[in-house]
Amino acid sequence: MEVNYSNIKVIGFDADDTLWVNETYFREAEERVGLLLSHYETPNKIDQELFKMEMKNLSIYGYGVKGFILSMIELAVELSNGKVSNTIIAEILEIGKDMINKPIELLDGVEDVLKTLSKDYKLIVATKGDLLDQERKLEKSGLLKYFHHIEVLSEKQEVNYKQLLKRLDIEPEAFVMVGNSLKSDILPLVKIGSKAIHVPFHTTWQHEKVSKHESNGAEYETEHSLTEILKYFN
Repeated sequence: MEVNYSNIKVIGFDADDTLWVNETYFREAEERVGLLLSHYETPNKIDQELFKMEMKNLSIYGYGVKGFILSMIELAVELSNGKVSNTIIAEILEIGKDMINKPIELLDGVEDVLKTLSKDYKLIVATKGDLLDQERKLEKSGLLKYFHHIEVLSEKQEVNYKQLLKRLDIEPEAFVMVGNSLKSDILPLVKIGSKAIHVPFHTTWQHEKVSKHESNGAEYETEHSLTEILKYFN
């Protein structure tokens, strides 16, 4: 069944791994920390324990690099029974600074897509993460000029999107969200009566993965590059 986008007035975009590369840097950081802490555990075990630590701390630190680094430091202390050296802690902090200072690598076609769509639609960013870090990335990206509004959310659930759309005076049926995460960018929007286009990234954080059962019956489009979404808005 062909989806009708004629009533869409506002298009929302996720930021990390939709507009630019992000998750790749977390995987690289995990590998570096695995090597740093290999004296205490195997890399696979360190990965598993780091994810558990991140989930434990999510309600305290939220999303983003800073919370990730704090969780890595806490894990280092825990795995070493408090004996981890100051040198290793300093190296973990340096890994975090490296992540924050990464250059912005836009995904293929991003600016062309935004330039085209911004002529006929209001565009907004709806993303998760650390406010300062996301603002910095948006500024460095050179994409701010295309967006009517920027929103950094603590969570991306149905209630958060409802509040955002209400505050911006956008009817759910006039809104479509574009993003790489089924859990955060797609399924919540479908449930509140908006449309959604899934553009997967090649790697997904474990916390953002959903089962087939969770996505079963949800109506959304899937495209494999951002440029392919333009066909819906002719």
